[in-house]
Amino acid sequence: VLPGLYLGNFIDAKDLDQLGRNKITHIISIHESPQPLLQDITYLRIPVADTPEVPIKKHFKECINFIHCCRLNGGNCLVHCFAGISRSTTIVTAYVMTVTGLGWRDVLEAIKATRPIANPNPGFRQQLEEFGWGSSQKV
Repeated sequence: VLPGLYLGNFIDAKDLDQLGRNKITHIISIHESPQPLLQDITYLRIPVADTPEVPIKKHFKECINFIHCCRLNGGNCLVHCFAGISRSTTIVTAYVMTVTGLGWRDVLEAIKATRPIANPNPGFRQQLEEFGWGSSQKV
């Protein structure tokens, strides 16, 4: 998505070859029961269901700070949910909005260029819209 930032699914988070090739140092796991799987990786676990009414926005600041600190220190971060379609895409979109100042629709289109299945659910899209109305500058 950006240098040092990767978007994927739960299989990607267990693929040792791919994690090694991409030099992943940090992982954000966003699904119902996230668990750290590897000792040499720093994890942020966000237990969130992929349903429109879930307030995923309350996790934006923590996730954005985690990704940004990782990248500033030369690390590489994988953000994943179960399928790599909705939850992880929402978090990555919020991060890219914050560091670029772009709106969520523009960011999502850019993400879809590299990951065509990226598609936050309608409730998460609404929360990205609200986040773009000024919250991104306050993170």
